[in-house]
Amino acid sequence: ITGFSKRVLYNMVKGYVNQLKTAEDYIRLKPVIAVTITDFILFDETQQIINQFVFQEKTEKFECLEEELQLIFIELPKFHKKLSELDTLADKWIYFLKEASSLDNIPPSLGEVSEIESALNLANQAGMTPEELEIADRRAMALQDERGKLTYAEEIGRKNEAIALIMRQLKKRFGEIDTKTISKIEKLTIEELENLGEDFLDFNNITDLENWLN
Repeated sequence: ITGFSKRVLYNMVKGYVNQLKTAEDYIRLKPVIAVTITDFILFDETQQIINQFVFQEKTEKFECLEEELQLIFIELPKFHKKLSELDTLADKWIYFLKEASSLDNIPPSLGEVSEIESALNLANQAGMTPEELEIADRRAMALQDERGKLTYAEEIGRKNEAIALIMRQLKKRFGEIDTKTISKIEKLTIEELENLGEDFLDFNNITDLENWLN
């Protein structure tokens, strides 16, 4: 492919230099790994599916630049494993990348990796009609709403438990708590309730509690 190797290098270097704004220190630069996936054979010299390249001294082969820039190539035509033969996470991703166009549903062994399932859903959506996309979106929104309701209910339950625990501790130490103070406690977030549960041990009297709430 004309210009392929230069395009790979260009994208890697661009990703490296674009990290910095004008006058920023070079120390802020982070390593860049450029991953290129090909649907053609790139390296006839090896049967390896994944090939990784770093800067090396040409004669003695020792590495240079502490792997600041790396090139990784994945050649899909060299991958011949069947679904039942997938062992590693890399195997599963490469199988998915090679077979995504022919997968309508995610196989159980790939579904164990939630990111692969999400990627397949996106790939399937790319081939949907506008009507099918709308239906899929409505289903996703309905599912998200149900999850949101469940999460909200769980949060409310956690908060009520935290309030009940704090009130028992406060009453045990300071006696009855006035309704105004109880109202303030009930408005606290879960994180604030957890902080109160730790800090109240340092309170000497109810005034310390009121000062904390204010």
